[in-house]
Amino acid sequence: MTGMRYLKNVTTLKLDPERCLGCGLCLEVCPQAVLALAVGKAVIADRDACMECGACALNCPAGALEVQAGVGCAQAVINGALGRGGGSACCCSPDSRSVGGCC
Repeated sequence: MTGMRYLKNVTTLKLDPERCLGCGLCLEVCPQAVLALAVGKAVIADRDACMECGACALNCPAGALEVQAGVGCAQAVINGALGRGGGSACCCSPDSRSVGGCC
């Protein structure tokens, strides 16, 4: 992936491959193509592209993904406010829904 980069090696994204069902929902909802399928299971393909929006974890029926909203989500809010990238992608995180003007 050649998209936007956030801070290197800081994302809180965690994947438990034992719990993964291989359904691919996480791939469909990730706005940064962070995840891929390999041998029928999700894998983290581009960790530093993760903006910690939480969409993958919220849509994983097996609970195989975990992510804490953090710096990457803040970057998405800033880029949205500046008109870079079409708005804030962090609104898929339940915690961000309470932030004024996010959703």
